[in-house]
Amino acid sequence: MQKGKGRTSRIRRRKLCGSSESRGVNESHKSEFIELRKWLKARKFQDSNLAPACFPGTGRGLMSQTSLQEGQMIISLPESCLLTTDTVIRSYLGAYITKWKPPPSPLLALCTFLVSEKHAGHRSLWKPYLEILPKAYTCPVCLEPEVVNLLPKSLKAKAEEQRAHVQEFFASSRDFFSSLQPLFAEAVDSIFSYSALLWAWCTVNTRAVYLRPRQRECLSAEPDTCALAPYLDLLNHSPHVQVKAAFNEETHSYEIRTTSRWRKHEEVFICYGPHDNQRLFLEYGFVSVHNPHACVYVSREILVKYLPSTDKQMDKKISILKDHGYIENLTFGWDGPSWRLLTALKLLCLEAEKFTCWKKVLLGEVISDTNEKTSLDIAQKICYYFIEETNAVLQKVSHMKDEKEALINQLTLVESLWTEELKILRASAETLHSLQTAFT
Repeated sequence: MQKGKGRTSRIRRRKLCGSSESRGVNESHKSEFIELRKWLKARKFQDSNLAPACFPGTGRGLMSQTSLQEGQMIISLPESCLLTTDTVIRSYLGAYITKWKPPPSPLLALCTFLVSEKHAGHRSLWKPYLEILPKAYTCPVCLEPEVVNLLPKSLKAKAEEQRAHVQEFFASSRDFFSSLQPLFAEAVDSIFSYSALLWAWCTVNTRAVYLRPRQRECLSAEPDTCALAPYLDLLNHSPHVQVKAAFNEETHSYEIRTTSRWRKHEEVFICYGPHDNQRLFLEYGFVSVHNPHACVYVSREILVKYLPSTDKQMDKKISILKDHGYIENLTFGWDGPSWRLLTALKLLCLEAEKFTCWKKVLLGEVISDTNEKTSLDIAQKICYYFIEETNAVLQKVSHMKDEKEALINQLTLVESLWTEELKILRASAETLHSLQTAFT
């Protein structure tokens, strides 16, 4: 029997994904999904494999209505159902996009269409799809500043960059929005507000599927690779599954095939990619529990925190690490400190008389038992520092949840991120203890 194909493996996968026959609540009867299915059927979409449902932990998702076998098609969404830049250019916005200089980006075209169609309300041909989209998102750009301040430093910096990027995107798009005034009775400033564009940006950023790059003269040279896929985008992420997803040029459909097996009434997942929790939080606004790709990042500042300040070769060592790409992506994971982190620490812990051996360190060679033990000791100190810091932040979040009820959803999300990181750090601490035992 091939690895991962047996009954035990399937049970383990179901536990990891959190699926259960009795826990998903079918939502096919709800009016918004009835209308969506009618809308999709009119666009030649037929599906009997999946049904919308609500699951604890993941929220809305898609439930299997029949057993799904490995290699089976989960969903095949016709091109007529996809919302792409082609959709936008064929619409009433096309003439305005075509004549605008410099050409708008593909992202701006999609966002403009979403805002405009949402404003149209019941008059929109895309209303059934728009009705099931989230009313708000939990990407860092949508969080309150005091909540963003609670994020790990590296993630906080990226969150602030994300916010600045969206604000610049809005500011640079306002002249284009003004050119659309003939299409609306209301002032475009009230329609294409920052909050409206932010909602559209998050919709594209968190829900779009990838298409092969296309180039249109009326759009900027930025990659035109995004498509919104109604119904298909209800599939939630799990890092424990694998799927094959792509646009089929022969059938003119976006297709997803599973490489896993699913029982009837289980939640069906796809995988957005081998992302750690900080990236999932940044890009999609959620955290994956028991994520095998999750890790805790060690910054340069923390890397040298417990090294002797009297080391005259420290600047040179840091320079070597930087030149060879060992100053970033240093992490603690479920299996302990990463090889990159330990390698960086081994080089930093080289004694003066052993400094000329730095190339051997980067090649993974053992220099001495002393160097090995010292680097493990430093790794343990860093790990304990992170554990203490994480516990302090979790305590602060807990207090804020009691005091700021309006922010409880945002705070709970941040709490889940830190909780997962604490689990990783504790696992790493145990691994380090075992490694150190070998030197005693």
